[in-house]
Amino acid sequence: MIVDAHQHFWYYNTQKHAWINDEMAVLKRNFLPTDLQAVYQKNGIDACVAVQADQSEAETDFLLELAEEYDFIKGVVGWVDLCSEQIEERLAYYTQFPKLKGFRHVVQDEPDPEFMLGTHFSEGLSLLSKYNFTYDILIFPTQLEAAIKTVQRLPNQKFVLDHIAKPYIKKGAIDAWKKHIRKLASYPNVYCKVSGMVTEADW
Repeated sequence: MIVDAHQHFWYYNTQKHAWINDEMAVLKRNFLPTDLQAVYQKNGIDACVAVQADQSEAETDFLLELAEEYDFIKGVVGWVDLCSEQIEERLAYYTQFPKLKGFRHVVQDEPDPEFMLGTHFSEGLSLLSKYNFTYDILIFPTQLEAAIKTVQRLPNQKFVLDHIAKPYIKKGAIDAWKKHIRKLASYPNVYCKVSGMVTEADW
């Protein structure tokens, strides 16, 4: 089986999807499973993992509904407020959905390069393994050091690095990224998606 490990679905909204700038204007429209099925059939792709693109539980529920309707969506990486005082209650609630595999936060948009090391966020992360959920790391290279420290602190948590931490391919500035990515790769609880590189390159 060939699985597309990182797929987004959305009803395009200028506020929710503000990260889509004018350079990526081709993405400013709805993308739904019916759009994708023909592409998969043409290219021999059997299934996908749907990943959150909006930071709300409504987004998680939306993806779970799509996964219920379309069997080729085999897994969902949703969003939950890891800083919430009710985080354990929410994680327990989400265990009822077998296609929900893990969660993600758009850390790349957080101004603090050490956001992942924050007390409340770290506490939320530490609970994911208890409920057998993965965590997708979405960061820029400047946040790799914090990601390494996070992975060190939580050896029983499975992490998935999205987009190989978005190296600065267009600028050709990859030396620091290379150093840190090698360090991160040394931990057995970290997996990596080689995805999304076109958007980081010189178009």
